[in-house]
Amino acid sequence: MKTLKGPAIFLAQFIDNEPPFDSLDGLCQWAAGLGYKGIQIPTWESHLIDIDKASESQTYCDELMGKVHSYGLEITELSTHLQGQLVAVHPAYNVLFDSFAPKAVRNNPKARTAWAIDVVMKSGTVSKRLGLKSHATFSGALLWPTIYPWPQRPAGLVAVGFNELADRWMPILNHFDEQGVDICYELHPGEDLHDGISFERFLEATGNHNRVNILYDPSHFVLQQLDYLTFIDYYHDRIKAFHVKDAEFNPTGKQGVYGGYADWKDRAGRFRSLGDGQTDFNGIFSKLTQYGCDVWAVMEWECCIKSSKQGAEEGAPFIKKHIIEAAERSFDDFAGGETDQETLKNILGI
Repeated sequence: MKTLKGPAIFLAQFIDNEPPFDSLDGLCQWAAGLGYKGIQIPTWESHLIDIDKASESQTYCDELMGKVHSYGLEITELSTHLQGQLVAVHPAYNVLFDSFAPKAVRNNPKARTAWAIDVVMKSGTVSKRLGLKSHATFSGALLWPTIYPWPQRPAGLVAVGFNELADRWMPILNHFDEQGVDICYELHPGEDLHDGISFERFLEATGNHNRVNILYDPSHFVLQQLDYLTFIDYYHDRIKAFHVKDAEFNPTGKQGVYGGYADWKDRAGRFRSLGDGQTDFNGIFSKLTQYGCDVWAVMEWECCIKSSKQGAEEGAPFIKKHIIEAAERSFDDFAGGETDQETLKNILGI
């Protein structure tokens, strides 16, 4: 068994134009002051990390790591959620997702995809330079508009979609393998990889690539009504990153999983600040510890009711409270005794 690392915090939801949220120094000082021990850095925020420069310069990476360490923090993972999303985009979403890309590649899906792949590849290089073992991202989606099959999906469409998705990711996965870094896909509605079955389809399409792994975020499973504890039993060997995020699901006579196009605060399924939702974190931390998952417990804050300030303040003590120090010996070791083969045979009467 292993003791989870943490508490840590994903910085993406806290970026702002005002201090301390407008610089890496400010965010590090703020996070450390709240009791966090690690930070997950979004790579699309160039004032936090310059991926192009970092991919070319070990000195830059050493200085960046030194800065973070000076505040008593560690970098848990880099995140390419936005760029990973752009590795595969169904045409129905071209206009909406163009805002995630530089102006130079907008209105040009092929150029946008090439740009996204390049950034994710560079992030693998930078992860190695920073001494990181895991990387957080999204898979992107070619099949999501067909998730509920009406009109009926043509036979073979799903296989073609996952084969294409795998083809786009294979060069990235191989590069990450060379760097010794795992790609951890956050299984998320809107992505082709959103549950266990879809993860297995992708894993098979990549030839069971050893760098295809999971960023475990139970909040997305609460909203899908998936058994997120048994999920750990199935996939613990592939869980290499962990978002600690809460959620609740309160269906009514008017809406359920799909939410009726309501705003977040009015949906049956809502993300909540830690401790305000329905997620069984005692069970989750127990299982991750039991299976020896060597991961950082990283808070991702998304709540439509509570302020980010309060959510961040409450997050570190919440995670610290749930981290289990893995047992180094059995509780009943005191009752044991030295044995040999003859003694064992005598006990069994053989």
